[in-house]
Amino acid sequence: MELQLSTPALLFSAITLLMLAFTNRFLAIASLIRGLHKKFLEEPGEEILVEQIHNLRRRLSLIKNMQLFGIFSFLLCVICMYLLFQGYTSAANWVFVSSMGSLLIALALSLIEILISTKALNLELSDMEDIFEKRKSSLDFIFKKENKKE
Repeated sequence: MELQLSTPALLFSAITLLMLAFTNRFLAIASLIRGLHKKFLEEPGEEILVEQIHNLRRRLSLIKNMQLFGIFSFLLCVICMYLLFQGYTSAANWVFVSSMGSLLIALALSLIEILISTKALNLELSDMEDIFEKRKSSLDFIFKKENKKE
C-alpha cells in the first residue's frame, strides 16, 4: 500500500479534536485543584483531601504527557506530509508509523487518566455515602424514640 498525502492529513482533524479534549481535561483539573486548595486551607487534616491531592497530581502528570504525545503525533504528521511532498515515501512511511504510535500512546494515557478520574469520583461518592449513613442512622434514632413515646 502506498501512503498518499491525504492519509496523514486525515489525522489532523482527529489529533486536533483530541488535543481539544486533553486541554479541556487540563482546565477541569486546574479548576478542581484551585477548589481543593481552598478546601485544604480551611481543613488541612482531612484525609480525603490528601487522597484527592495525590490523585489530581497523577492525573495532571498524565494529561501533560497526553498533550505531549498528541503534539508529537501532530508534528510527525506534518513531517510525514513534507516527506511525501518531497518524494521520500520510505521515510514518510516510517514517520507516519511513528505518528500513529505517538497517537496510540496518547490514547492509552487518556484511558489511564479516565480510570484514575473514576477512582477520584468514587472517593467523593464514598465520602458522601458515609455522611449520608451517619445522618440516616441519627435520624432513625430520633424517629424510633418518637415512636416509642406514642
